[in-house]
Amino acid sequence: MIDLWRRLDVTVRDLAFGLLLAGLALIPALGGYGTQVGDLPTRPMDALAIVVVAVECLPLAVRRRWPAGCLALVSLGFAADQLWGYHTVSGSALPIALLSAAAHLDRFRWTTVAVGSAAYVPLAIALARHGSTEGVTGFVTFYLALALAWGIGAWLRQSRAAEAEQRRFVAETTRTTERTRIARELHDVVTHHVTAMVVQTEAARYLTAAPERLDQALTAITDTGRLAIADLRQLLDLLNPDYGTGSRTPSAGSLLTLVEQSRRAGQPVEFTEDGEPVEGGGAEAAAYRVVQEALTNALKYAHGCRTEVWVRRGDGDIFVEVATDGPKLSVPSDSVENGGAPAGVSVGGSGRGLAGLRARVDALGGEFTSGGRDGGFVVRARIPSGRSS
Repeated sequence: MIDLWRRLDVTVRDLAFGLLLAGLALIPALGGYGTQVGDLPTRPMDALAIVVVAVECLPLAVRRRWPAGCLALVSLGFAADQLWGYHTVSGSALPIALLSAAAHLDRFRWTTVAVGSAAYVPLAIALARHGSTEGVTGFVTFYLALALAWGIGAWLRQSRAAEAEQRRFVAETTRTTERTRIARELHDVVTHHVTAMVVQTEAARYLTAAPERLDQALTAITDTGRLAIADLRQLLDLLNPDYGTGSRTPSAGSLLTLVEQSRRAGQPVEFTEDGEPVEGGGAEAAAYRVVQEALTNALKYAHGCRTEVWVRRGDGDIFVEVATDGPKLSVPSDSVENGGAPAGVSVGGSGRGLAGLRARVDALGGEFTSGGRDGGFVVRARIPSGRSS
């Protein structure tokens, strides 16, 4: 029932409120118990009272869509109600209309305040001429009460605007964060596979005299391309709004697959892994990306150099270290024959890979370092996994 009420047009809901207030005003038992400004004698209900009540209450139906018009009509009805002495409970419509105008009026707000304040002066004078005993103090007090209603509406407007701004800020921050995450995932997935394919393709150019080795190199390129497609499909599945609850964490054999792929591209990699993979969470995915980016950089900048990959799980953390010896000025012929690229091949990079890794590890509360060591390069990461050994 509540949901049905909320789905109704706002004008319909406000009209129902206005009709309710009008119905209460026309109940004989409530006659004379409404707002009284000026203490004029109460006049019995008659046909004209119905018109006054309608002018006061029915405009509340448009109090949010046309707040200025609503306030003008309600004010006119209120003045008639007080001057003719009906004093019905429909007088409560005036502070409601004021509050609504302050909350929903977009233009000419100060003009409305000025016109309303100016219109109150002749009403007070007319009531005084009709024998009002209110006095200046009473009229000022009532004016301040109306000003309070306007102030409450203005505060509601500011609060609503602040909430809308906060929602916009959160939405923009969320979009920016999501775009950054997508860019990082695309970088991690595409750069590694494409780098390996470029290196393998360059190597294949030097194997035309060895058909069997050329076939192996082309097969490695094909396998790398298929892995790239599979990873991209998985990433697109994650971006799909209809994506289910499948695991986003790389499988237990993914690290070994990365190492084998680098070896096929001509990179001598020594791989050591201790401990069982952690189920769930982002620690395994982060460790996978660290190894992936480090091996990609090794292929780019130190192809053919010995690389050591060490992954250890335990004590609530995953420790990753990837160390590559200094780049060689030339590549032995047997390296080329086994799928290596000739010396001087450079794929180039944007520099965002390591920065993305640092952000990924920091987000999990871990530590990430990278830098030169003994003429080579080393990447280290400690990633909290939430599991104690």
